[in-house]
Amino acid sequence: MAIRPLDDRIVVKAVEAEEKSAGGILLPDTAKEKPSRAVVVAVGEGPRNDEGKRLPLTVNVGDEILYGKYAGNDIKWNGEEYKILRESEVLALITR
Repeated sequence: MAIRPLDDRIVVKAVEAEEKSAGGILLPDTAKEKPSRAVVVAVGEGPRNDEGKRLPLTVNVGDEILYGKYAGNDIKWNGEEYKILRESEVLALITR
């Protein structure tokens, strides 16, 4: 990855929306919801506290997350679509 986010920012790649509904009906592209699930591909060094020391981020590269519908900024890099978020815009970590 050639993008290095700064401070408390993270770079994520969206996980594709489901092809079928819960009832098993195939969904056309226009009916799919914008994904709010993503995999973290890069993390910043963390924000600084009042003494200037770096605070560690909660998320790590490879984590799967949920984020808000209008969170972050969309970017294209090397033909791929990514989103840059602040760690505070992450709603939850998905654990297995």
